[in-house]
Amino acid sequence: MSEIGCPSHPNARLVEDHRAGDLICTQCGLVVGERLIDVGTEWRSFSDERSGNDPSRVGAPDNPLLSGANLSTSIAVSFGSEGDRALANAQRKLVSSSDRQMTQALMLIREMSEKISLPRSIQDRAAKRFKEVLESKALRGKSNEAQAAACLYIACREEGVPQICAVSKVSKKEIGRCFRLITKTLETNLDLITSADFMLLLLELLKKLRSPISIAAAAIYMASQASSEKRPAKEIGEIAGVAEDTIRQTYRLLLPKAIDLFPPDFRFDTPVEHLPRS
Repeated sequence: MSEIGCPSHPNARLVEDHRAGDLICTQCGLVVGERLIDVGTEWRSFSDERSGNDPSRVGAPDNPLLSGANLSTSIAVSFGSEGDRALANAQRKLVSSSDRQMTQALMLIREMSEKISLPRSIQDRAAKRFKEVLESKALRGKSNEAQAAACLYIACREEGVPQICAVSKVSKKEIGRCFRLITKTLETNLDLITSADFMLLLLELLKKLRSPISIAAAAIYMASQASSEKRPAKEIGEIAGVAEDTIRQTYRLLLPKAIDLFPPDFRFDTPVEHLPRS
């Protein structure tokens, strides 16, 4: 049986789309083959004589990002079984530290992505970047979460999505260090993200969350707070027909990019950095 490969890129690595069951060329995205063997979990179980959950006889579906394509079987341990516990401990020792690190990173990337509704394509790209970093061994000693967050940030940049940072518990400084090391190690060229990119993202977010009237009312409130003619949010809300709380909530969304919202010739009475937080 001949080996399946991309006709245009015969040396390119193929990845499997587990949902569709396709083999895809990593160079051009061409679907070059269909799954011949179902590698999903076979839900046939063999229970022991003790009570408790009945474990599956096979492991998780294969993952090309893990060594050996993750072709392993996990040993479930029931309390009171010294033999099973010894087998499970022996198995844990056999699992490579890089696989444990990769597995943790995949979980972190998925959790952070879900917080800001990032698509699967960005998650996959971030996971691939983390795998490359792991294999390079250039970031040994760095926080796994910081590396995962930096890889997700790079994936967002590569996909043209100018967001992520607040979803990680790691400091921006640590993520920044990892980001610089990763881009240097992988020789990744990233286009600069401009304030216009952030404004487009902000406007898309505001369109989903706020009405045009509440955005206008919040903008007026911001302008009044920066000028000598300050007006309370309650007064602006009564005139615009918008609740005071809505104005303040929308204002807080606008505030991080306030400096980009004012025209160049605006005469500030209160500098942007001294504007009220709400």
